[in-house]
Formats: sequence, C-alpha cells, structure tokens
Amino acid sequence: MYSDLQLTEDRPVYIQVKDYLKRLMLKGGLQPNQKLPSTREMSTLMKVSRSTILLAYAELEEEGLIYALKGKGNYVSTLIETQQTNAIHWQLDWTAEVSDYAIQAEQYDLMKHGSGAERGEISFTSIAPDEKLFDLQNVKRAFLDRMSLEGEVLLNYGYAQGYKPLMNYLMNYMENKGVDLTGKDILITNGFTEGFDLVLGALRKKSGKALCENPTHHTAIKNLKLHQFQLTGIDMEPDGLDLKQLEQQLAGSAYDLAYLVPSYHNPTGIVTSPAKRTEIIRLMNAYQVPIIEDGFNEELRYSGSHVSPLIASMGKGNGLVYLGSFSKVLFPGLRVGWIIADATLIDYLESMKRARSIHTSTLDQSLLYQYLSNGNFEKYLKRARTEYKRKYELAVHCLKRHLPMCQISGAGGLHLFVQFPPEVRTRELLAACKVNGVTFTPGDTFYLEPGQGLHTMRLGFSRVSDENIRKGIRIIGETVASMMN
Repeated sequence: MYSDLQLTEDRPVYIQVKDYLKRLMLKGGLQPNQKLPSTREMSTLMKVSRSTILLAYAELEEEGLIYALKGKGNYVSTLIETQQTNAIHWQLDWTAEVSDYAIQAEQYDLMKHGSGAERGEISFTSIAPDEKLFDLQNVKRAFLDRMSLEGEVLLNYGYAQGYKPLMNYLMNYMENKGVDLTGKDILITNGFTEGFDLVLGALRKKSGKALCENPTHHTAIKNLKLHQFQLTGIDMEPDGLDLKQLEQQLAGSAYDLAYLVPSYHNPTGIVTSPAKRTEIIRLMNAYQVPIIEDGFNEELRYSGSHVSPLIASMGKGNGLVYLGSFSKVLFPGLRVGWIIADATLIDYLESMKRARSIHTSTLDQSLLYQYLSNGNFEKYLKRARTEYKRKYELAVHCLKRHLPMCQISGAGGLHLFVQFPPEVRTRELLAACKVNGVTFTPGDTFYLEPGQGLHTMRLGFSRVSDENIRKGIRIIGETVASMMN
C-alpha cells in the first residue's frame, strides 16, 4: 500500500496524493478510525516530500475525511464509514430508458459508426484545418490583450445573444460581403451545429418536409432527421443543384425549408453559379420556402473571383437564414459560429439559446474578437489559403495520375469529391485500402437514400502531408486497379 501511486506532470503532486488516499478510503482500503502513517513515514513510502504530505493531509482534514489527535497523529474519519454504508448500488437498464431521439442520434453518429482511422494510417477522412498552420503567438497575444482589459467580466456570465464587440465585428464582416443588414440581426452560437439545431427547433412544421442538395452535409442530414423532417434531395450538377428538378419538387409539394450549401459544397466541393443563385432565390420566393444557408468554407477559393454568399443576393429580403463559422478556416476548438437572419426570428432564437445553453463562452468569443480586430485574420487567411491551394493542386494532380477513370469535383475548400465508374463500390474499396493503411469517407454517407453514391468518396487533404497525399492516392489507385482486373 502507498507505493503504487502513479504521479503525472499535469497536476500538483499534493492533490494527486490527496485523491489517491481518498480513493483508498472510499474503496475500503483505509477503514474509519484507522491511523495513517506519520507525514515523515508517508513521504518515504510515497517517495514525495514531507511538505507534500502535509498539504495533502490538510486538504483531507478540510474535507472532513481525516481528523488529527494532538500528539497521536492523523486518523480516517467516520464520515467514510457513513459514505460506504449509505452507498446504494442501484442498477438501471439505460438502453430501455433513453428516448427515440437519443437512439437516432447514436445511430446517425458517424464518429462511432464511420470508418475511423487507426494510428499510423494515412487518413483522408478529416476536413478540419491543419493545426500546424495555427497562429499560436498571435492567439496568445490576443488572449492576454483581452484579459488585461476585462478579464473579470469575461469570466462571469455573458449575454445569450453574444459578446457585443464580436457581434459588431461580424455584422460589419458580413456587410463587407455584400449583405444588406436592414431588418436583420445576429446571434452568436456554439459553432454551426448549435445554430442549425436552434433554427430547426424554431421553425413551425406545416408539411414536415425539407429540401436539400443530394448529396449533402452528413451533420445536416442527421439533425434534419432528428427534428423529424422528411428530406427530399435535389441532384447536383457541375454548377449547382438541378433547377428543373427543384422547380418540379416545389410545384408538386409544400416544403417548410430548404437547406443549401452554395459555396464549396460538402461533399462535392461545387460552387453554385451566380445565375443559379439568382434563380434559386426567385423560386424559393415564389413558393415561400425559407432558405437556411450554410456558409461552409466561403473563404477558401483557389481560382477565379470570390463568390458572395447567397444572402448577399437577398437585398432587404428576409427569407434566408445564414449560418456562419470560421471553424474550417481558423480554430474549431473555439466553437464560435453565428446566425444572421430577420431580427424577429433572432429574437426568438435568442430566447431558445438562453433556455438551452445560456450563452456561448464569452472567453472564446472575446479571444476570437481580439484576434480578428488585431488584424491577424487577413494575414493568416492568406497563408492558409496558399498552403491549402498547394495541397489541393497536389491532390488533384495525384488523382488524375493514379485514378484517370474518375471524375473529380471541388473548386476550393479542404476536400475533393471523387466519382468512380459505377462498378467500383467504395465501401469495398475502403476495406481493401485499410489493409494497406489508407482510409477515406465513402460517398454514400452523404446521400439521402440507401443505394445512392455507392461509387463515390470524399477525400479530405487538409491535414495530410505531401508525402502521404502522394502515397495514399497511389495506394487507392493501385487497389482500384487490382479490384477491376
């Protein structure tokens, strides 16, 4: 006893000693009224300093877990006996207690049921930014700047709508993208996912039906289904969704909303053309179907001119809800996103936000604001865009070399979408590639109906080294060739 204490470097040693002794007491290794070794003896047994033991004993005494008798030493308190005696080992079958919502959420959980990468594998599954590009020095400076100005405020409760300086910055940022802010307002959220969940929860279900591109963002599919929407997918063309198919669906049935990713679409990477954007807005207005726009990867265009978000084509119109985030460009760990929408809707969303999570971390919001207002974003974005463009071009080159039979789509962002000949089944390909240490995301994950997209895959390149991009795509090409022979 006492010699099996395993110390780590991330916590004060006296706290680790205190917790170790507390666990012994709760598990019955130390009994009520049992005398503990002296501080000198315990320090020898545990191979720590005597002052460490003194601090640990003082903490245990303050918690009422030990008591001291003058001239005799320290003893385990009878409080431990009470806790041990009163412990009720009550067992429930939680699989029978969880709701249908929880069951569905688990079933749709791609992180659990997807093709996760093992250590050492070349993984093309991620579309997160490359942490090697993170601007740590300026992030640290921004944190210290903001804490020195209002640290006490930042560590207290904040406002449900958001941190005012960041709200103002983002409103100006969206206005510079061409958005008419007349009659609109903003709500800060915990990334895209919370914003999407709030909007879906706020909209009244009349038909219970929603439109989206097919394929589309898996997280969006999951949340739409969890909110009990029946989904109708519109096929994608090289310049955006099929407008004839869209109009047929709108004419044939009533829809409560349309979820669209017009820029660097996930998973196809397609950018909807300006002409199609105008027609989409016209059709949705004609049939009075509100649009939820996912501003996914808008900043990461590698060729041609910048494409403004769909909301910039709305003028003073209020039929579109825009969901924004820097998660794919800056720092996803901060979990800061935003909603731009009609002020009346934002008012309701603010109350829903307050009921669910009170507010997004003010510390995170203020850090992001200070980093942005210090002028770091433009410099970082230029560097990140240069690096991702280089990786993008390398991945395209390798795909054309090793998979010449495939169609590649993607005009920007952090991934490419690959369509194989129909006879190639990418889930079978994935199983074969994993044997050789390569993983990717099968494309059928992003389609609405079983049996669709079985010959497609999404290839994320942002966090893969140049060497592994070359090697991984070569292995995929060789594996496809062996399967087709």
